[in-house]
Amino acid sequence: MTELFSFHNVGKTFSMPGGDLEIFKSICLDVHAGEMLGIVGASGSGKSTLLHLMGTLDSPSVGKVCFEGHDMALMTPNQKAVFRNRTLGFVFQFHHLLPEFSALENVIMPALIGGITRKAVLPHAYEMLERVGLETRMRSKIATLSGGERQRVAIARAVLLRPRVLLADEPTGNLDEATGAQVSALLHDLNRELGMTLVVVTHNRELAAGMDRTLELKAGTLYEKNLA
Repeated sequence: MTELFSFHNVGKTFSMPGGDLEIFKSICLDVHAGEMLGIVGASGSGKSTLLHLMGTLDSPSVGKVCFEGHDMALMTPNQKAVFRNRTLGFVFQFHHLLPEFSALENVIMPALIGGITRKAVLPHAYEMLERVGLETRMRSKIATLSGGERQRVAIARAVLLRPRVLLADEPTGNLDEATGAQVSALLHDLNRELGMTLVVVTHNRELAAGMDRTLELKAGTLYEKNLA
């Protein structure tokens, strides 16, 4: 299988007022093209930090994080910005939508930032909002949407430009069980239909169990996790 991300003895330490806090010190990990990877672990174990390293939102203290064999630490800030905009999609537990704008306006915003015209991107935005079941809510302001609807807007925004990788941090964390199951099914569909690599950090056992592979981050080390 083709490797997209590869972690080579990656460590991460944060400087704190009371001293350094070591999150992990020698992580080795390969993420393969097209797979669905789940990462589980206790709060504070470093799951989100792993996702941030993949997304160039943070840098390792030691070791290397590579994408298709290229050390991402060597990217310029502009290259990282383009990489995040065109290659990655992000979905967070707190959706970070702009409440003063409509669902449609929130979805197209990354494309506009990336230099794509509104005229060019609107058909794709309509299609994606329909794909996530929000065809009747496109013009609605975010403040009027339910939690599940907001998360589906966030997913539509994340996948609008057909990124190769979707990084999802607790995508069902603020949802009820039924809505969480709908979001989980949607992520599976996007992986299957678009060939999108999916990396999910979650406490949701059902969501993690549906991944191709699940790893547990515990005491700074990754372990294979069987949730069957």
